[in-house]
Amino acid sequence: MERDQTLSWADFEKVDIRVGTVLEAEEFKEARRSAYKMKVDFGELGILKTSAQITDIYKPEDLPGTQVVAVVNFPPKQIANIMSECLVLGAVDAGGKVVLLRPDKEVENGLRVS
Repeated sequence: MERDQTLSWADFEKVDIRVGTVLEAEEFKEARRSAYKMKVDFGELGILKTSAQITDIYKPEDLPGTQVVAVVNFPPKQIANIMSECLVLGAVDAGGKVVLLRPDKEVENGLRVS
């Protein structure tokens, strides 16, 4: 595997990665690709909306209460009929299936990942 680009420490420090808890998840019927609309509680940062293409492995009814890791300082992005406010992170296999990144123990919502 070849690395595309090397980041400086200053570049990494600009990325605000936090832990949040999924409050709601539902099918995102308006999206071009299969996805869920989600609301995630990031503690002091508030509740942010996003969409996630995680329908291969996860059911929407199983996601509330699950902690996830997300980038919270991208500019908002219009995706179909919602404004996505964060990017939930996951590991993507060769078939395109996404496994959510999440802490192995429950932590406080809004904690920064470093």
